[in-house]
Amino acid sequence: MKLFYNPASPFVRKVLVTAIECQVEAQINKEPLALTPVSPSDALNADNPLGKIPALVLDNGSTLFDSRVICEYLNQLGGGTLFPNDDSRWQALRRQSIADGMCDAGVLVRYETFVRPEERQWDHWINNQKDKFRRATALLESEVSGFGDTIDIGTLSVAIALDYIDFRYSDESWRNQCPALAAWHQSISTRPSLAQTMPKDLA
Repeated sequence: MKLFYNPASPFVRKVLVTAIECQVEAQINKEPLALTPVSPSDALNADNPLGKIPALVLDNGSTLFDSRVICEYLNQLGGGTLFPNDDSRWQALRRQSIADGMCDAGVLVRYETFVRPEERQWDHWINNQKDKFRRATALLESEVSGFGDTIDIGTLSVAIALDYIDFRYSDESWRNQCPALAAWHQSISTRPSLAQTMPKDLA
């Protein structure tokens, strides 16, 4: 299988973490790609008409996208347990949605501040996007006591989202406002799948 990827993307990272957790990472060849909304890739567009990463090209030539679909596929491929089959599935998927929303907001701010010319940047819009992940961390702080030792697509996604905020917005002080979430994050971050995939810019 071929994965269009960039190590800075939190959505790509979720796929890589899932592959490691489900012991299928050896089956994936990574195709590095530098990508922004104003610098599309013809190779990627040929396999994913949306022009977004991650995109996983299967051995039969078909392509899966986005990260949620790819992660569930890899979980099934490897016989993993990241997507519960009981009522806890909905809590896991809800947490994944919260985390994905945080990452969406973070990526949009990154595009606005890194890609758009400075004179065209809209501070009010940027702050409103940042408020999304600030509200989300406050919600997670109120719920983290229920996480326990759970390792599923929800908790892994939350850890990935928090790492992305740290990676791109180190001036955010979420740990000061969310001490319980910070303690949980420190603990789960020692998990090999997360430790091995910390975000970085493509060299």
